[in-house]
Amino acid sequence: MKRNATAIWNGSGKEGKGHLTTQSTVLNQTQYSFGSRFEEGVGTNPEELMAAAHAGCFSMKLSFVLGAAGFTPDEIHTNCVITLDPAAGSITKSELTLKAKIPGIDDAKFQECAAEAKANCPVSKAYNCEITLDAQLA
Repeated sequence: MKRNATAIWNGSGKEGKGHLTTQSTVLNQTQYSFGSRFEEGVGTNPEELMAAAHAGCFSMKLSFVLGAAGFTPDEIHTNCVITLDPAAGSITKSELTLKAKIPGIDDAKFQECAAEAKANCPVSKAYNCEITLDAQLA
């Protein structure tokens, strides 16, 4: 399976502007710029998209892990914070915060399932940075 997206950038790094389009067109010429990445400008940025990808992938993987263990979640709510260190020029951390409603599960089994999903979701495997997880049952 392959998915794709296109980035078009015009101009210098600081003054230029770009837009992103995904294969599904959920993003369709969505603006990004120095301002949206390093300040509070309008548009998206690569780190925000990485956070969405990790939160979404982890949540789906956790649902599969829970299902294999005999549990069906009512809700999996995952927030992800991606840390970019501009001085190092690298992504240094992905922090997952999970709150879930899962009938019949105890905390030990929940933590085990969450840890398995963190270790084995495809996006976690792709990221070359520290990944943390704070998992709580609601």
